[in-house]
Amino acid sequence: MPEIQKEWRVARSKLDSIDLSILDALQDDGRMTNVELAKKVGITAPPCLRRVRALEDAGFIDGYHATVASDKLGFSITVFAMVGLHSQAEADLEAFEDMVAQWPLVRECYMLNGEIDFILKIVARDLAQFQKFLTSHLTPAPNVASVKTSLTIRNSKHLPGVPIDKR
Repeated sequence: MPEIQKEWRVARSKLDSIDLSILDALQDDGRMTNVELAKKVGITAPPCLRRVRALEDAGFIDGYHATVASDKLGFSITVFAMVGLHSQAEADLEAFEDMVAQWPLVRECYMLNGEIDFILKIVARDLAQFQKFLTSHLTPAPNVASVKTSLTIRNSKHLPGVPIDKR
């Protein structure tokens, strides 16, 4: 299939079983070589690389990241903070998101539907660091009406990405 047709097909979200297998394999191990990936999905290396590039260009692959051991780096605390805002006007929501983006301890931020406006995943070296962040940054932040926190005890499952049905 000519490359231009392949790119058009991927851009139109019509992924075939090979594309899905590539995504599944890279989601499990983003460090594998193109040769290893091609062998795993049953095609040769050059078309495999073209497919990966097309999937990247079409936005199906957002990036490649290392999963680091937070405890080895001294981050032993993970807390989820449920944040309610005084105002949910779009400008206020964006201002909150911009502020959160500046806080390194906040690793994930999701806007929610319902009683809670945002949920934040926060990591800290210890409870003292988390408490300092909570009392000096999060609770006094502009537009923050309420903060409820839950300290995690353990993580029994963490799978990045999404389940891929390879049809």
